[in-house]
Amino acid sequence: MFDIILKRKEGTNVLKGIKLRIYPNRTQQNQLEQMFGNDRFVWNQMLAMMNERYQNNKALPFLGKFKLNYLLKPLKKEYLFLKNSDSSSLQVVNEFLTQSWKNFFQDKTGQIGKPRFHSRKYLKKSYTGKSTIRITGKRYLKIPKLGYVKTSKTGVLQNTKIKRYTVLLEPTGKYYLSLQVEISEPEK
Repeated sequence: MFDIILKRKEGTNVLKGIKLRIYPNRTQQNQLEQMFGNDRFVWNQMLAMMNERYQNNKALPFLGKFKLNYLLKPLKKEYLFLKNSDSSSLQVVNEFLTQSWKNFFQDKTGQIGKPRFHSRKYLKKSYTGKSTIRITGKRYLKIPKLGYVKTSKTGVLQNTKIKRYTVLLEPTGKYYLSLQVEISEPEK
């Protein structure tokens, strides 16, 4: 099963979204649970730090994603289990958190509140990464920190460049891989 969605144009290249079903084995499923939890943990740790900073002095300059990424290294030294995650996924968490704070500060209507903590019971389990995914066989992909994962189809990924990926677990228990790929625009 796969879906192809046109997202936007960039010059002669087109960005598309492709959704593939993946079939991780038991160890990979445990690793994915760890990665989902690590992303949630980093979100909550960075959010707590930013909330405390905002409450103590609202005039302090806003921390951007690069400054938050700089704080990941000491966080990984303190919490060794974070090394089990793909580092690019933790950087994407910081990017999303930064965007949430920007939306909060730029909202003049008051409809967008401050970013919230993510609960352990949150049903949407996913992580997004920017690392390289390779096609290794007819139905296999190599995903960072997971290794070789069986997938539904890889033929749709021929002649594409993967920009970003998201691994998600549906409430039904099925795993999916959403890819943002760049393909050259077909000749008219």
